[in-house]
Parts: sequence; structure tokens; C-alpha cells
Amino acid sequence: MPPLPDPNSVFLNIPYDEEFSSLYIAYIVGLFQLDLVPHIASEIPGGKRRLDRIFELIQSCRFSIHDLSRVEVSVTPFSLPRFNMPLELGMTITWANIHPKSHTWFVWESEPYRLQRSASDLNGTDPYIHSGTAEGVLSELRNAFRRDPVPSVPQMLTVYGLVNSALNSILIGNGTRNPFSRGVFLDLCSLSRSLGNFYPPAKPTI
Repeated sequence: MPPLPDPNSVFLNIPYDEEFSSLYIAYIVGLFQLDLVPHIASEIPGGKRRLDRIFELIQSCRFSIHDLSRVEVSVTPFSLPRFNMPLELGMTITWANIHPKSHTWFVWESEPYRLQRSASDLNGTDPYIHSGTAEGVLSELRNAFRRDPVPSVPQMLTVYGLVNSALNSILIGNGTRNPFSRGVFLDLCSLSRSLGNFYPPAKPTI
């Protein structure tokens, strides 16, 4: 029998690079705003082989988001294409095909139609397009995980601004410059959870 997934957990398959940190925080904040709980590979403590631990984390989550917006890297002597995100997406698709009621996966991209070029085997999959912005991530999260009631994007952006402004102090507190480290991720989650209802009421429309 497959393990029962947490119905509110979302595995985030994202690139761990500095230029992605603002979108990373938007994913964390947005999911908590929608009463969901994000998880990433780096939060898993050591022990088993890393790939086994990631697969177990995927199995424990009801949903997963696979952001392929930075799979393509400019070819320089110091850069390589990123294969971790496609690998983890492939693992997830295999698991979801075997246990379709246990897991639902989504693909995120920054540009329309680019998925057709970078991963043509996914043709027929409609990616969520965030346009490389925190606002785009929050908007698409609302589209993918429609809850009632749901905060507006401006309300979510208010919370995002608070969490994003706290990042530097969280990094200092953890003694690292890596926003994707386990300690920083857990602190970002804790802050985002505590601010779950901290947003001004939406202005009435006329």
C-alpha cells in the first residue's frame, strides 16, 4: 500500500539559485496563504541516499509544483544545464501514474510555449505561466489551488513583502547566505505561517 499523503502538503521542485530566491519566497508565502504547506528537498535531514529521501517526500505530499523556468542555462565554461528538476518531475509523473488518486502535479514556466521546446514529451500539459515575477507566482497559485475564501493577489503581495524583507535577518540568524538551506527554509515557513491572516481587507469594487 502506498503511504497516505498529507492532503495539504506541496512538494516544490525548484532551482536553488540566487536569482530565483524572490520566486521561492513567493511560493512559500502563497502556499501558506492558501492553507497549504510547502516542502523542498533541502529540508530533509541526512541519512538515506538523497534521491530516496526526495522520492519519499514526493510520496508524502498530495501535490507537487515543478518549476522548469530555469532549466535552460546559458552555456558558459562555468555553467551546466540543470537536470535535477526534470529528473524529479519524471519521478513524480511515474508515481502519479501508478497512484493517480494520491498525487497531483503541476508544471510552472516563465514563458508561454517554452515547455513545448524544452520538454516536448509534456505536450498536452498546460503549464502555469508566472512571467518570472512574485506576483505571477501568487496569481497562478490562486488559479491552481482555488480555495474559498481566498485572499486577493494584492493581499498576498503584502505578506510577501513582509517575509521578503525579513530574509536578510533570517540568513544572518542561520549563519548562511544560502536562502535554500534547511534552517532558512524552516524559518521562512514559520514566519509565513504566522502571517497567514495578516493582510488588509480587500477594497470593495464599485
